[in-house]
Amino acid sequence: MLVKSTPAEQRTVLYNISWDTFEALLRDTGEDRGSRFAYDCGTLEIMTPLFEHENPKIQFDRLILVLAEELSIEIKSAGSTTLKQRLAKRGIEPDNCYYIQTESQVRGKDKLNLETDPPPDLAIEIDITHSSVNKFGIYSALGVQELWRYNGEDLKFYQLVEGQYVECEFSIAFPLVSISDISSFIQQSKSMGEIALLKLFRYWVREKIK
Repeated sequence: MLVKSTPAEQRTVLYNISWDTFEALLRDTGEDRGSRFAYDCGTLEIMTPLFEHENPKIQFDRLILVLAEELSIEIKSAGSTTLKQRLAKRGIEPDNCYYIQTESQVRGKDKLNLETDPPPDLAIEIDITHSSVNKFGIYSALGVQELWRYNGEDLKFYQLVEGQYVECEFSIAFPLVSISDISSFIQQSKSMGEIALLKLFRYWVREKIK
């Protein structure tokens, strides 16, 4: 077993970890831990988020909730729920994830099982520093159709096409918005008050759908 740490985002990487060990770590550490796991065929990355990681996560979540509300789209937020499939030997805990197109299929459920339930329709990944695992490979194996990735400066939208993620300009779940639209508001969140930002975004959405 080898361990490597990346100070900037407090990442620890463990190699040659069996699936059963991964499952045991999930059980033993529980849902209230501050770190997040990403497992890729024997490689386990444990990431402890910093403030510069968590604040954008919150901003994305609020913007998505405003979008869903103003567009009258029902969603089910799954947060950093552990998404895993034993057969694929992959698992991940996104910064945020949402059921949107398939919301009705998980409505009322208390637990998710990706062996029988659909994966979330949209996942948000914030990677301020470079991850040591192939997160695209993990998400594609789990079947997540849309991924937004933000590195602290640049935002990119990805759509799953024939098992591979390809960049796209507009969101699949929210075709109204483009990368540049969301990027603009995320950038403004660095210098604006959060309530003022949400008011501005809500006004923008309402004007867009007139």
